[in-house]
Amino acid sequence: MNLLLLHPDELSHDRRLARVTGRRAEHVRRVHRASVGRQLRVGVVDGPVGEGRVETLDDSGVELSLVWSGAPPADLGVHLVLALPRPKVLGRLLRDVACLGVKRLTLMNAARVEASYWQNHRLAPAFIREQLLLGLEQARDTLLPRVDFARGFRPFVEDRLSQAEGHRLLLHPSSEAPHLTALPGFATLVIGPEGGFIPFELSLLQASGFIAHALGPRILRVETVVPVALGRLRPDLL
Repeated sequence: MNLLLLHPDELSHDRRLARVTGRRAEHVRRVHRASVGRQLRVGVVDGPVGEGRVETLDDSGVELSLVWSGAPPADLGVHLVLALPRPKVLGRLLRDVACLGVKRLTLMNAARVEASYWQNHRLAPAFIREQLLLGLEQARDTLLPRVDFARGFRPFVEDRLSQAEGHRLLLHPSSEAPHLTALPGFATLVIGPEGGFIPFELSLLQASGFIAHALGPRILRVETVVPVALGRLRPDLL
């Protein structure tokens, strides 16, 4: 945990004091081995970052005095549209997406997404929020990404992606597709399931203005594709 991320309801009215309990307090005590007077990097969800001085700490929690000093890191400027991945890797991907600075994520359906994935408990709002917060703590960021879902492929593409902002980019392994490189300005990046999009889906995306790009000749798992693609697109912000 590189940033002690506070929730607004944990702050005093003047935002100069806070009390944390549970996992974060335990981390401060056992991992940071903090004592009274220790300075910690802190931030408030969707707010500023600064320093917190440990005033008291015991088994029930940690109290800090706060000084706010700056803004969180810049938004990556990418709307990531990702075919719903295997439940086993969803948590890791959510943490990575938040850590890398994506502020808008859409999890979409596709022909090669297993129907059972949509019933998994990891799609619960509480699980998603917890993973995003862990990613923010790692990156010393505070701005919580917005996550939404698109269960119907065709209406999502025709009604929403056809109005997508900025560069419209589609990752698809092909020897003819240009390699993904850095681009200025906002981008909407679509990444399909590990089995790839079927021809109908590719045609629909391309009809909505999405241009296919590739990362190279290797076939990668989605948990590798996402950070590699974002690093290619935004090398100056990572």
